[in-house]
Amino acid sequence: GEGINVSWLPTVFFLIALLYSMVGLGGGTSYLAVLALAGLPYQEIPVIALICNIIVASSGFFLFYKAGFVRWKIILPFIVFSVPMAYWGGRITINKDLFRLLLGFSLLVAALRMFLPNKLFENKKEISAAEAWMVGLPVGGLLGFLSGFIGIGGGIFLSPLLIFMRWVNVKEASAAASFFIAVNSLSGLAGHLRKGVADFEIIIPLAVAVFLGGPLGARF
Repeated sequence: GEGINVSWLPTVFFLIALLYSMVGLGGGTSYLAVLALAGLPYQEIPVIALICNIIVASSGFFLFYKAGFVRWKIILPFIVFSVPMAYWGGRITINKDLFRLLLGFSLLVAALRMFLPNKLFENKKEISAAEAWMVGLPVGGLLGFLSGFIGIGGGIFLSPLLIFMRWVNVKEASAAASFFIAVNSLSGLAGHLRKGVADFEIIIPLAVAVFLGGPLGARF
């Protein structure tokens, strides 16, 4: 990060945390994109994004939990394999071109999720525990790996998936996504830190910015 002007980053991260936390997301995709545009070494970028994700998603989950929107029957099947797979994904060194490709795809999904009207997804159907585990275990594992590998929390994929399958309403999807992001970001971060890439001089002001923006957006 030497020679790069990053004084504008905390303001941008505050706004990203504010917007994404409104729909129960951590903002990882946008943190990655902004950091890449700022010219930071791409090996360091996932660590910063994951730390910010953990802060935003944890505060969001706390508020959704208090409001009674957490459905453990739906969430837990996706968590079992996702956490170890996120750690494994975080330990693998990603190629720069593949990083950009996956980031672009993640941003596209994020944009779709942010702009689709919530009222499209108000009807939900009841599903059995067996169905939840049958889908949740393999899908959770795949999303967990992607999360750790790119440096996102994975909620950006889980949230629209749950909504399109009509397993949850919008607020329950946000609650599920925020928990998924928090635990997988933590696991992915552990994997990335094993590679020894972290610039705490940049991380601290950005962490403070999302700590302020995240809870504010989650309340909205």
